[in-house]
Amino acid sequence: MPQIAQAFDLTGRAAVVTGGAGLLGRQFCASLTEAGASVLVADVNEAVAKDVAGQIGKGAQSFACDVGDPQSVKQMNAAAVKAFGRLDILVNSAAHDPKFDAAGEGKYGSAFEDYSLEAWQAALRVNLTGAFLCSQAAISLMLKQGSGVIINICSTYGLGVPDQRIYQKPGKPAQYKPVDYTVTKAGILGLTKYLATYYGEKNIRVNALTPGGVFNGHDDQFVKAYSARTVLGRMAKPDEMNGALLFLASDASSYMTGANLVVDGGWTAW
Repeated sequence: MPQIAQAFDLTGRAAVVTGGAGLLGRQFCASLTEAGASVLVADVNEAVAKDVAGQIGKGAQSFACDVGDPQSVKQMNAAAVKAFGRLDILVNSAAHDPKFDAAGEGKYGSAFEDYSLEAWQAALRVNLTGAFLCSQAAISLMLKQGSGVIINICSTYGLGVPDQRIYQKPGKPAQYKPVDYTVTKAGILGLTKYLATYYGEKNIRVNALTPGGVFNGHDDQFVKAYSARTVLGRMAKPDEMNGALLFLASDASSYMTGANLVVDGGWTAW
């Protein structure tokens, strides 16, 4: 095998992808499997997770997991070890991410001053507490193995705040990307750096992957408004994060930890 191909090879390694039934999560699961890894598709939606694992095949398995529940996370890890004998890669992809596609029309009208505590707490429970719990449980296994990789999925809205103008439509009620999404994704970067430095001498690498906006059935007006903010002039395709994910999961990034790999079409370059 050529040296560079070997660096990206994940044969014999086991991965857990939370939010594995999501738009990007299912892409990550398929890419890791294609690179040779055994993958546990973990998602709160058991039926869809099972369907994704079935579509991937090649030894992929599914598990219904609520990442905000410590017991559920422990059971997820136990399922991975039972199935694969080890855990080498954790992808923290589960998140509350308000969708402004056709299905989300008119759902996000709460201004900040009216935003509910319940909605705030629900987002923190999944986006931050979930990543904390899953990382904590995975690291316990990785320490025993002597190695491991964690990839936390961030967002451009963890680097800067949303431009709320792109969510507005003439003649329709105002919509807003909620405050909790920016705050939790910024927190993901802090968690990434903390864990990377804490376990740097334990052969456990922790990095973040920051995607830009990914097309998911958005209406033409939103696509046009979003695309105008990017250097490449378009939204991402769902599979355009796969290369970056595989890089971070593999030995190709062996000298990289505590970093944030931004794949945003140039959104943050302006």
